[in-house]
Amino acid sequence: MKIVKATYVISSPNFDQCPATRLPEYAFIGRSNVGKSSIINAICQQKNLAKTSSTPGKTQLINHFEITSMLATRGKQSKWFIVDLPGYGFAKVSQSSRRRWEQMIENYLRKRPNLNRVFVLVDSRHSPQKIDIEFIQQLVEWEIPYTVIFTKSDKEKPGVVARNVKDFFETLRNTLPFLPEGFVTSAEKKTGVEEVLDCIAQYNELYVEPQS
Repeated sequence: MKIVKATYVISSPNFDQCPATRLPEYAFIGRSNVGKSSIINAICQQKNLAKTSSTPGKTQLINHFEITSMLATRGKQSKWFIVDLPGYGFAKVSQSSRRRWEQMIENYLRKRPNLNRVFVLVDSRHSPQKIDIEFIQQLVEWEIPYTVIFTKSDKEKPGVVARNVKDFFETLRNTLPFLPEGFVTSAEKKTGVEEVLDCIAQYNELYVEPQS
């Protein structure tokens, strides 16, 4: 799948202020310093579509990007959304702000009818982190479909990345009945980007438009 166009649409402070659309949406979320904006930009083949920052917690709103893509094998165009959600974790914010973010994220994830899949971003440089495991367990409890994207694979030795990915799935195996699909990526080297796009293309084909 090739991205034809990617456009920023709106940043919403609440779930109920998100765009009125029935197009499929793919939400990206992870810890505050996981490299979410960088991987979104790599997927969309733009440098500054999603704003990157060295300060964890920079994303504080629900950001919608409208994507037009084309399947090379069919010459068929599709429209869908990437949704950049606020990160979870150690961002230096007040307890009240953190709780507001958590409620905003939960409302979006549980109530957005056209949410087709959540991509949970995990830093491949580190061993399994409790906060990532707990977030995935919450998605499973809410029955929200998800896929794992391991980021920053170029920032660590391949053997370390492979071990961390293996350990992550082994940790999930201890608590979950089924393991998710996962992709190892690098925004800088574009590793895994094509695989993520192919995954989205498959779920676009399976998408059933919600009834009003």
